[in-house]
Order: sequence, then C-alpha cells, then structure tokens
Amino acid sequence: MELETKIKGYILENYLFTDDESQLASGDSLLERGIIDSTGILEVIMFLEDEFGVTVDDDEMVPENLDSVANLVAFVQRKKAAA
Repeated sequence: MELETKIKGYILENYLFTDDESQLASGDSLLERGIIDSTGILEVIMFLEDEFGVTVDDDEMVPENLDSVANLVAFVQRKKAAA
C-alpha cells in the first residue's frame, strides 16, 4: 500500500496540483483523462527509477505498465520481484 500511496501522491502533487486523493482513482487512465502526456510519462519513469530503484526499458514504456496508478504499482512490483 505504501507503494501506491507514493505513486498516487506524486501524480496528485505534480500533475493535478492537489493532495485530495478523491481526484484520482487508482484505475483512472492518466492519458485519457489528460493528466499526463508523453513528457509526463518520461517524468513518471524518472520518478519510478529514482524512488524505487527500478529500470524501465524502452519496450516496457507501454500503457499496460504506465497508464494508471494501479498499472504503475503492478509494474514496480513485478520489476522489484524480478530483481
């Protein structure tokens, strides 16, 4: 749960400029809702790499891994389990 809290907090603070967790559900598409764009995805990737010590390979930069808080949490968990 701490992983989800950190990721959701980062997105809320840096893209929605709020700390109101009700503004973002874990399953919300970040791209479809216009919360982040391609540059934002790169910033999120840098955050994941810095904060959680994972490496995001080029072929992993897909919506299935990065388009929602839930997808980001699952992705980081898979990366940490594989390490």
